[in-house]
Amino acid sequence: MGTLVSTIREQLLTFDADKLVETVKNLIKDGFSPIEVVNALTEALKEIGTKFESGELFLVHLVAAGEAAKRATEVLEPLIKKAAEKRKTLGKVVIGTVAGDIHDIGKNIVATMLFTAGFEVHDIGKDVPAEGFLRKAKEINADIVAVSALLTTTLPAQRDVIEALKKAGIRDRVKVLVGGAPATAKWAEEIGADGYGEDAVEAIRVAKKLLGMNE
Repeated sequence: MGTLVSTIREQLLTFDADKLVETVKNLIKDGFSPIEVVNALTEALKEIGTKFESGELFLVHLVAAGEAAKRATEVLEPLIKKAAEKRKTLGKVVIGTVAGDIHDIGKNIVATMLFTAGFEVHDIGKDVPAEGFLRKAKEINADIVAVSALLTTTLPAQRDVIEALKKAGIRDRVKVLVGGAPATAKWAEEIGADGYGEDAVEAIRVAKKLLGMNE
């Protein structure tokens, strides 16, 4: 596994999505299972997240690595399903950017890292109304609803999602995680969210904590 992680990390740190996808395809051809590769990708992303936290890497690097990892998981996901390998799911997550907001880079990074960390992720995209979050949460019986807002003007829409869950009577069984540039821990507390992720690394940590898991 160590060599596999090193290989994936080396490719991730080139921030070249095409190269990473090619590497992943070659690893599968060489006999590694999709689960082994996705686990190595998780470890490599964790290391990049740690470098980001310590200031060795910057947001532009995290975005590029997240995009490359997303492309790689698009190759791996159908292979995992096709092989019918039992992948232990940590929980079901609905993630999206609120209505009126078309920013999704941060949301995409979080979605990718949640998937590689072992969550079943349902990304409903950007500019999603509260009803969209509610509908998907009910459909898949979500454990977590992750709500992103990148504009100060769209921040109140995070509260709308929580209110929609309350009105539908499912708020008590769904954890709500909020994030985005204008969001803060204080704001999360004010609107009654269960958690706040300052960045992608923290979002994964908080998501696990909300479901009673340790790092």
